[in-house]
Amino acid sequence: MIAAALGTFAVTLALALSPAAQAQILGSPSWNQLTPHERDVLAPLAPDWNNLEPQRKQKWRGIAQRWQSMPPQDQQRIQQQMRTWAELTPQQRQAAREQYKNLRQLPPDKKDEVRQRWQEYQNLPPDQRRELQSKAPPGGRIPAPAMTPPDGQRQR
Repeated sequence: MIAAALGTFAVTLALALSPAAQAQILGSPSWNQLTPHERDVLAPLAPDWNNLEPQRKQKWRGIAQRWQSMPPQDQQRIQQQMRTWAELTPQQRQAAREQYKNLRQLPPDKKDEVRQRWQEYQNLPPDQRRELQSKAPPGGRIPAPAMTPPDGQRQR
């Protein structure tokens, strides 16, 4: 009862404040409200920052807070992921979210298979990866190569 009243009070207070204050209280600061360090780390997301959902902003801010303690290779990987994400169209982002959601629901053995196939793809020479990418449908998904059953027999 008290928790519900406090929650209602917090929302009422936030609504009575300016939009900038609301953003801070609700965990959804605008780009200009980020610290200089956060803006440096999250720079690839700058063009879209103000349109991100509050929970996504919090996720990225958490990464910025942990940035200094990350190994350089992790920092590079995350920066590349941010740049790649920023370059996607809204439709491609939605497709990526759906694919991620579907992958999370796979049983462990299927997840291992996907990881293995992804590693095989990553180990391909760049020209072969470009060739596969050029064959990808407009939604961005690359068709999976046909799997051969363990006994070596192809199914018909």
